[in-house]
Amino acid sequence: MKQENIILDKSFAFAVRIVKLYKYLCDEKKEYVLSKQLLRSGTSIGANINEAQAGQSKADFISKMSIASKEARETKYWIDLLAKTDYLNTNDNHVASLVLDIEEIIKLLTSIVKSSRPTNE
Repeated sequence: MKQENIILDKSFAFAVRIVKLYKYLCDEKKEYVLSKQLLRSGTSIGANINEAQAGQSKADFISKMSIASKEARETKYWIDLLAKTDYLNTNDNHVASLVLDIEEIIKLLTSIVKSSRPTNE
């Protein structure tokens, strides 16, 4: 039986939502530049978390999870920018839940990175 990994599952589900949002932004809003950045960073989160699972060392694991954290923060930036430039409406339930999801992912990754570091750092 597959062991549950909350951050892996959440980051994958988030990446699926980002891909769908990218399609929407391209098809409906005709926005290609910012949405491409969002697609890259939003799908990179899960890719780095997945890669961290096979880390060669604890330091490698921490490094990959730190990269995932940075990508998550970048993704939040692109979502905020798309909202401020009226490509996304934060009053829309889908967008609001996307913001909540990325904020939760950022908190989880921050916690994982901090708790994985040696106590003397």
